Amino acid sequence: MAIEASFTVEHADFPLSAVFEQLTDVTIELDRIVPTGEAVIPYFWISADDTDKLTTDLSADTGIDQVKVIDRLEKQMFIRIDWNLAHESILTAIVSTEITLLSGIGKEKQWTFEVRASEQQDLSDFQTYCQDHGIPNELTELHAISSLKSDREYDLTDGQRKALVLAYSNGYFDSPRDATQADLAAELGITRQAVSSRLQRGMRRLVASTLITPEG
Repeated sequence: MAIEASFTVEHADFPLSAVFEQLTDVTIELDRIVPTGEAVIPYFWISADDTDKLTTDLSADTGIDQVKVIDRLEKQMFIRIDWNLAHESILTAIVSTEITLLSGIGKEKQWTFEVRASEQQDLSDFQTYCQDHGIPNELTELHAISSLKSDREYDLTDGQRKALVLAYSNGYFDSPRDATQADLAAELGITRQAVSSRLQRGMRRLVASTLITPEG
């Protein structure tokens, strides 16, 4: 049975820690592109208000061979990276086992990685690899993969779906929060009370559709 898991890793235990040392309120997201060659996760995004202040040569990191800025957008940088896989990190654990990386996001004090395993043994092998190579991480979530459902199956209204998606993408559900209900209301063009109602009702329907089963 396929399972998905989330792990957190401290900044110091993963390459690119220099970015967090130089920039404020920064987010790094590994680009989930499927490479056509031998490259491993070859791109990532840096998002921050002061990306122009990043002057450190990231290739000086022991976990990185080379980096190249591909493009600069407003408050964002798109970067090509060649990892040094001789340096042990959670990335080498993923590459060396039968684990699939779903996402990798660095923010505030830590990275969060979401992975998928075809079976429990694959995840066990991944955890064993981390233990044997001294790669610190903390398992924060573990669940069986569920079938894909549409908004109709979740019984969400269009307004509830938009509010929930916006809240998620803007960091409303993060801890600490990166957005308030007032922020979401301004972007949606509705009142804060309306946002609160849509989030509450939408979350209730999601819980009812995914976690609550009829008693038989």
